[in-house]
Amino acid sequence: MPNDTHASHDEVIIRLDNVKKTYMLGKIPVQALRGITMKVHRGEFIAIMGPSGSGKSTLMNILGALDVPTSGKVWFEGKDISKFSESELARFRGKKVGFVFQQFNLFPVMSALENVALPMIFQDVPEKQRLARAKQLLTTLGLGKRLHHKPSELSGGEQQRVAMARAFANNPDVILADEPTGNLDSKTGKQIMTFLKNLHMEEHKTIIVVTHDPIIAGYAETIVNIRDGQIVHDHILARKHLWPKNRRTGEQ
Repeated sequence: MPNDTHASHDEVIIRLDNVKKTYMLGKIPVQALRGITMKVHRGEFIAIMGPSGSGKSTLMNILGALDVPTSGKVWFEGKDISKFSESELARFRGKKVGFVFQQFNLFPVMSALENVALPMIFQDVPEKQRLARAKQLLTTLGLGKRLHHKPSELSGGEQQRVAMARAFANNPDVILADEPTGNLDSKTGKQIMTFLKNLHMEEHKTIIVVTHDPIIAGYAETIVNIRDGQIVHDHILARKHLWPKNRRTGEQ
């Protein structure tokens, strides 16, 4: 995270160096990010919190290579992806990053199984292997009996679990979730976050959740607060299952 030092065994998977992002609203420049410097370590579960218009979704898009900064550097596993072409970014996203969105974004004419298998086609995974992987992910998420149902035949919570399985399809290093429970009732939202937490614990994936909800943020290990395009505070909740000591202080 910003401006701290870590033990050498703590691998930095994403690093942002003075990242700024400016959009043009007609002829008016709007600064969405105003100089973000931060580190994300492999295996972290981070919640990015902030009010509407704070820049948190823009930050997520930068972290996931969906967008590029106006200025500053973005490093992913030591590579400066801020210099990548759009085709290079597309290949990078498909292999390294999984996305879960508030709107699910499932293909309505495809079954749950086909939706989850789709990203693997673009990574040249053989059909038998991608169908087996999709079935395994959906079964893990409690949808083993809904494999051949289309999105319109699934509840909101089931659709979000399909979207989550799709995000894990290519076994990415990082999962990014933008308000993943925003369209769900509180009970279903809790189930989704529990699934996400369990998958994180079992597969040790790096997970970044963007939310305005402190209850959702409470599932994370670290909360980063952003306001007016800048990080204003970050604090550790718990990392006992991954690190026996606090990486900032060295204390238990």
